[in-house]
Amino acid sequence: MRSEDIAKLAGVSRSTVSRVINNYPNVPEATRAKVLRVIEQYQYEPNSFARALAGKRTDTIGLFAISMNEKENASRIYQNSYFAPIVDLVVDTANARGFYVLIHTVYSPEDFQKIKQAFLQKRIDGGILVGTQKDIELVRELVGQNAPLVLIDYDISEIMAERLNKSHLAVINSMDYEGTVEAIEYLIGLGHREIGIIKGRMNTFSGRERYTAFVNTLRKYGLPVREEFVLEGDFLKETAYREAQRLTAGGKLPTALFSSNDDMAIAAMEAFAEHGISVPEHLSLIGFDDVQLAAVISPKLTSVKLPIDDMAKAAVSKVIDLCSAEEPTFSTVSFPTRLVVRDSCRPPQA
Repeated sequence: MRSEDIAKLAGVSRSTVSRVINNYPNVPEATRAKVLRVIEQYQYEPNSFARALAGKRTDTIGLFAISMNEKENASRIYQNSYFAPIVDLVVDTANARGFYVLIHTVYSPEDFQKIKQAFLQKRIDGGILVGTQKDIELVRELVGQNAPLVLIDYDISEIMAERLNKSHLAVINSMDYEGTVEAIEYLIGLGHREIGIIKGRMNTFSGRERYTAFVNTLRKYGLPVREEFVLEGDFLKETAYREAQRLTAGGKLPTALFSSNDDMAIAAMEAFAEHGISVPEHLSLIGFDDVQLAAVISPKLTSVKLPIDDMAKAAVSKVIDLCSAEEPTFSTVSFPTRLVVRDSCRPPQA
């Protein structure tokens, strides 16, 4: 159905239908109500591309999940314990605000063209990037086009160093450093002195923050960072599983292990179980993110809760605000994490 058809059914001109769709104030309320009733009855959707060409907003935001460390899989982001809840929350929050969400997954540097094209073709009013990995060139290029942009999990100091803080840009983070400190201090408080880590990707802000906090906290308490207890997990279950197998083969285990996300912690737990190593009897284990599975596996996993809800909702609110802002606006917010204590930790054996 075209806007001309709506105009005929409502007994008004096509321009009146256009003014109603674009929420112009100079439309009598009785006329507006009549047009809206016809639109609702016939489920009319205005052509967003045509609106973009006319210089109107499309009421669509882009959500770009950057995941270049795993093989391409059309459904992967919906199975990932980090991306999936963000996607759900962004879509639900945007829909409640009257916005659609265009979702793309970036698996390779070539896929970054998807993001650029979405802005250049005016298919979206603004974009949210999650999973960025020091992609400052992309960020610079997008904000150079005055593209309203929100980054989830990005190093603010990098933005400031590149002088990109005078753009339509916002950064949403969680307090990963503080959350990791809380987790390591909890283990130290239980009496652990030999503590290892499964690292995340070091080219991500969260990966660096969690590892740096781990190292600094051990040093603060005069404890060594033992290289044989530092596992390269890369935020991937498969990699963490292999690293846990390698650790057990070495014959020496830490008394506690901090994992930079829950997926890797659960994979490591499976590898340990295959070698007769029980959590927490032989080794205490803490994860990060507090995914749903953490509370139902056995033993239930102690984890640092990531404020996914707050971050996703703030990202939608920020990008909508940026789309409406006439002048370049930069803002940033970091949400607190929280240690959720369950069954996977206990004092070390004598």
